[in-house]
Amino acid sequence: MSDIFDTRFEGKDVELDDNRINAGEDVNLMAKDPTVKRIVIGAGWDLNSFNSDALDADLSVFLLNKEHMTRGDDDFVFYNQPKALDGGVLHKGDNRSGAGDGDDEQIVIDLQSVPFDVLQIAVCLTIYKGYEKQQNLGMLRNVYVRIMNAENHFEICRYVLTDILEDKEETGLIVGFLNREGPKWHFKASDEVVPMGLGELARRYGMIINQE
Repeated sequence: MSDIFDTRFEGKDVELDDNRINAGEDVNLMAKDPTVKRIVIGAGWDLNSFNSDALDADLSVFLLNKEHMTRGDDDFVFYNQPKALDGGVLHKGDNRSGAGDGDDEQIVIDLQSVPFDVLQIAVCLTIYKGYEKQQNLGMLRNVYVRIMNAENHFEICRYVLTDILEDKEETGLIVGFLNREGPKWHFKASDEVVPMGLGELARRYGMIINQE
């Protein structure tokens, strides 16, 4: 596990055998854990191969309105803009190698801090400069994304992506969407890949970013 996560929480994560989900499945987070107020979105991966120009995978989220668009630049949280909503959404740091066990990157979301005009949060996994470096999602293995209660470390759901990403030549994936239904939040898993990674996703959701 990367050093940046060694002190992220106290206590032991709680993982269940029946929390695995597949593409297209919808999970009511509050039904799984009625106490949940803050969640951790954690992603982990390893590399299929190593070279002098190591592959760098990144976890990011877009806060979307009813038109499925960001309301402004602050609605995008990623390695270069690690927080939004005064810290209500917080990226815990960029892991550039995928080395070690456990989550390689995490984003913490205080669900109660999300404004009511944000109806959906897109969760994405991308390869940094994948197109330029001729790197793609198929070069990852042991890939998963999980959602956990930040307070009691209960793992609500885990989405294993290794088989989905096998042989994929694209550089970006929409992992899923957190959807608001009144006071409740659901997570719906997705397997939609995008050829041009983070830049393409940013344009889709109404912005242009500089990945330098």
